[in-house]
Amino acid sequence: MTQTSNLPLSGIRVLEMGQLIAGPFAGQMLAAFGAEVVKIEPPGRGDPLRTWRELDEQGTSYWWRSLARNKKSVTLDLSNPDGAEIAKQLLMQADILIENFRPGRMEAWGLGPDVLEKMHPELIYTRVSGYGQTGPYSVKPGFASACEAAGGLRYLNGQPGEKPVRLNLSLGDSLAGMHATIGALLALIARQRLGQGGQVVDVSIVESVFNMLEGVLPEYDGAGVVREPSGSTVTGIVPTNTYQCRDDRYIVIGGNGDTIFKRLMVAVGQPQMAEDQKLANNQGRIANEKQIDQVLAAWSATLDSTDALAILDDADVPAGPVNSIADMVEDPHFKDRGMFESVPVNGEPRLMPAVHPLLTDTPASTRWAGPELGQHTDEVLQDWLDVDAAKVTQWRESQLI
Repeated sequence: MTQTSNLPLSGIRVLEMGQLIAGPFAGQMLAAFGAEVVKIEPPGRGDPLRTWRELDEQGTSYWWRSLARNKKSVTLDLSNPDGAEIAKQLLMQADILIENFRPGRMEAWGLGPDVLEKMHPELIYTRVSGYGQTGPYSVKPGFASACEAAGGLRYLNGQPGEKPVRLNLSLGDSLAGMHATIGALLALIARQRLGQGGQVVDVSIVESVFNMLEGVLPEYDGAGVVREPSGSTVTGIVPTNTYQCRDDRYIVIGGNGDTIFKRLMVAVGQPQMAEDQKLANNQGRIANEKQIDQVLAAWSATLDSTDALAILDDADVPAGPVNSIADMVEDPHFKDRGMFESVPVNGEPRLMPAVHPLLTDTPASTRWAGPELGQHTDEVLQDWLDVDAAKVTQWRESQLI
């Protein structure tokens, strides 16, 4: 395993308790930058993500190998009081806890922040849930699908007058994981620089989604405007839309800056529109959005996507293809930027997305793919808890691990 001493989170111990996406996404981020992340999984079955979607020849999810990379897997029966006691001992050795159970579950196991604060006041107790730890909705199950809807994202996504559309991803979970990462790191900085000890980081999927809604609330409060879904456009910014080309591929054109719009109109053979004063600013273009879109759609339909994009690139107009993952894997820019990592799994290379952001001196590092269930149980228990192999064997015979 590659050493992590040159990474920014080297020496930081993280205990990940939870499953599926939101909490584990945060654990992946911290592990990539050097933290020792130990993931607690139930004996026998492990994290359900291990068998989600496409499976490899070992019956393990390809996604699992990516999301759980750099983590150590320890099996532990938290429903058994003796198992919960072992978890408490592990928490006493951790800098950061990440948990994404339904609010109240950790407390039921005797592992709530009220208990840990007294025993380990330096612990950064990071909690991820659907609706947060307080409030009338806190007891509700919080999957990304429902929380994206409650948080306002789904309302804005889709064609006007039609059923709201979801992105074919659990975006709310990943956004919550990013907020949990930021919160845990901010708490770590506060502990190190301000001497404040640990604290609770309370992250919800709903609030993580809501945090992405840009000016939706100020516009409603100030002008009484409820932003509605707008299909492939963005309300109040023209032109920015998706257009179909002759080869049936789609491109996105963002020509909404005043000088950019002029260059765009010249590039598509409409110099008179470039000089039309009623189109000189965004407000004028909003009033004439239909006309502009018709011109751009007609132009795009006469060209293959690569030719259309080449013309727009020459004119310095922001534009790009609507890529599938197959397109991205072959894209020279993505390759040059190192957006894909080849990680060995059972002796075979697997492509995984590189962890971002890019740091010039201490970049993220992938040391190993998502581990087998319980692969590191003995190692972690003996290292973190300073117990011998006989004690670990005793716990295993008691079915605690």
